[in-house]
Amino acid sequence: MMAAGRAAELGASVTLIERMDEPGKKLLITGKGRCNITNTAPVKEFLTAFGTNGKFLYGAFHRFFRDDLLNFFHKQGVETKDERGGRVFPASDNAADVVNALVSFAKEHNVDVRLNTRVAAIKHDDNKVTGVMLESGELLRGSAVILAAGGASYPATGSAGDGFQMARSLGHKITNLYPALVPLVIKEFGFAIANQGVALKNVRLTAYACDKASIPELTISHDYGRGTGYENPPAPVIESRFGEALFTHFGLGGPITLLMSQAVARALDTGPVSIAIDLKPALTNKELDARLQREFTANPKRQLPAILRELLPEKMVEPMAGISGVPMGRTAANMTAEDRHRVLKLLKSLTFDVKTTLPMGAAMVTAGGVELSEVDPRTMASKIVHGLYLAGEVLNLDADTGGYNLQAAFSTGWVAGESAVRFNTTQGTGNS
Repeated sequence: MMAAGRAAELGASVTLIERMDEPGKKLLITGKGRCNITNTAPVKEFLTAFGTNGKFLYGAFHRFFRDDLLNFFHKQGVETKDERGGRVFPASDNAADVVNALVSFAKEHNVDVRLNTRVAAIKHDDNKVTGVMLESGELLRGSAVILAAGGASYPATGSAGDGFQMARSLGHKITNLYPALVPLVIKEFGFAIANQGVALKNVRLTAYACDKASIPELTISHDYGRGTGYENPPAPVIESRFGEALFTHFGLGGPITLLMSQAVARALDTGPVSIAIDLKPALTNKELDARLQREFTANPKRQLPAILRELLPEKMVEPMAGISGVPMGRTAANMTAEDRHRVLKLLKSLTFDVKTTLPMGAAMVTAGGVELSEVDPRTMASKIVHGLYLAGEVLNLDADTGGYNLQAAFSTGWVAGESAVRFNTTQGTGNS
């Protein structure tokens, strides 16, 4: 919608082909229906959020970045507000306002929006696009085509991976696709179900490239980094994050789980992955062990569940006591050093084997896409086919949550729209 509106604003005759019965359905569900438009982070931080591929966006962000985007929406009557973490939302907390603004922008500049219409193929001749063939058999001619079909997540909203197939058919390389920003399924279903809905605040999740049986015991005498609890790295660390997590009926969700999910998905391709949760990352092993000793000494008649209530959310107490290995009914006065060590290990390294991620259809973002080396970052033009432009999630770009992905979509769409018009002008057609 951004690409179409911008191209039309600059004078091109534009047709927007939408496979769903209304445009922007995926946008409507972003930010839990509130639409996290962008982020207040400086441009360098923005680029870092996309990892090593972030540098590709430098040109697009130079042309159209956050202030430009917010001015655009303000002109369309959408006021915005800043929230925690630099997230920017419409003041109304309603994603429909964002969608309506984009639809109005397109209509204002006479974009021909075709709903319930699917593209069968992008037509080309002698390495130049000539238009698109619809599934109905109709051929729409144009000297420029912008491919902004999204990723493969949430297919019910129209983002079903069609864009990857079209780009591949034109000779573009598609990097491996993975679900990103998606919950993890663990093999220990019973524990997950018992703790469903428990929110874990200020914890550290660490993903290891091994199964949990391969992770050695914690050491009390040393600490491998504050909070991780190991004398030596137990296995290659895939990723480690601090923040909030959540138990679900199938495994783990919550912000830091989602942020780690792409790395975990990639690692699962080559071997087992375990997730260790440090429930007390602010305390070293020694400090937590000393606290447990004080609890045992001060409350000699208490059993383990009563002690754990001082340390854990209530719903976790019985399940944690059950897997601790400490005999039921044993009081603190009778607990051994080994018993205490078992409790320490649970609190510092509650470990699960990852079975899989939820499927691509449940992911917020698709990781992978059109190989960036085949796209001109200044114009979003294909280096394979003249007159083809690519924007948004179809590109191999994905970032953390916080408005980064939508800003990239808006920026690359804007640039693609402008560039397609310039290309049409040089071709002398004025059509797109």
